[in-house]
Amino acid sequence: MLLVFVLAAALWFGGGMFDAPRRLRLVLLGLLYVAVLVIQVLFPDAHPLRTATGGSPGLWLILGGFVVLFLIYRAGIRILRRMANSKDPMPAEKKPTFTPTELQRYARHIVLREIGGAGQKALKDAKVLVIGAGGLGAPALQYLAAAGVGTIGLIDDDIVENTNLQRQVIHPDSAIGTPKVFSAQAQMVAQNPYVTVRPYQRRLTSDIAPELISEYDLVLDGTDNFETRYLVNRVCVASKVPMISGALSQWEGQMSVFDPAHGAPCYQCIFPQAPAAHLAPSCAEAGVIGPLPGVVGSMMAVEAIKVITGAGTPARGQMLIYDALYGEHRTILIGPRADCPVCGDLQNT
Repeated sequence: MLLVFVLAAALWFGGGMFDAPRRLRLVLLGLLYVAVLVIQVLFPDAHPLRTATGGSPGLWLILGGFVVLFLIYRAGIRILRRMANSKDPMPAEKKPTFTPTELQRYARHIVLREIGGAGQKALKDAKVLVIGAGGLGAPALQYLAAAGVGTIGLIDDDIVENTNLQRQVIHPDSAIGTPKVFSAQAQMVAQNPYVTVRPYQRRLTSDIAPELISEYDLVLDGTDNFETRYLVNRVCVASKVPMISGALSQWEGQMSVFDPAHGAPCYQCIFPQAPAAHLAPSCAEAGVIGPLPGVVGSMMAVEAIKVITGAGTPARGQMLIYDALYGEHRTILIGPRADCPVCGDLQNT
């Protein structure tokens, strides 16, 4: 019997060494099995060849039965798989991530090695909430839409006024008297119909802020009052959503990325309490040079793109300050406070 197994091994492995097809080798093994079975059945008991190949047909019949059962089992599995696959609905044809028009539109982004196709896809998948469609929100919204951020939310309860148009360039003269969110939405969609804009015509309050902010990956704070800034900061820290905040005063603007979840301070780490009203007058009281919101708002949009795509080094732990009157740029390093009532627990974990 050992002789048969040696011959079988020689046929299988020897054939493999000479690159014989698998099917041919299986046929040769089958012929060997049939030859052995014929010897066991037809040759007399004392014949040397019968003795050398086992001496009894019973053992070979049992072995052949096991092989047949295995082949039947494997064939049954294949049939069941084929039946299951035939019942599955045909997979829907996958739509390309970008249309040819989008690829051409974003080509200048895609050729940047820091962004590329993966970064542009991240922008398309991102959800960004912009709070305030005024001086800072206007340029940020325009550039986020132009950059291809897939979903952009904007919340503001103001209407467009004539005095806004000197700096809030997203709003045309014809929009005077209409809600800012709808005026901005119209201009954004007109500029890039491939983005989704969600307008919320209401003031951001503590009862809606947690649910609204939790729907987004990133928040841009372009508000002009400390009460709302502190509210946005608290909710962003609790939701672990990065917040990019900017501020303006006459000829000077500042901006930073507040992201305690990545080791940066939160807004209240740097501004523990609101200053007295006379120390932080509004734009209506103190004035503001028209292009300044465009500069700072565009910087906020750049930081948003960096945070979303992972390009470069976002301004976490840095306060970027721009003095338009003297053409000066300064960067101040800022850090979290362990005793901060908003993010102190997060920083100490």
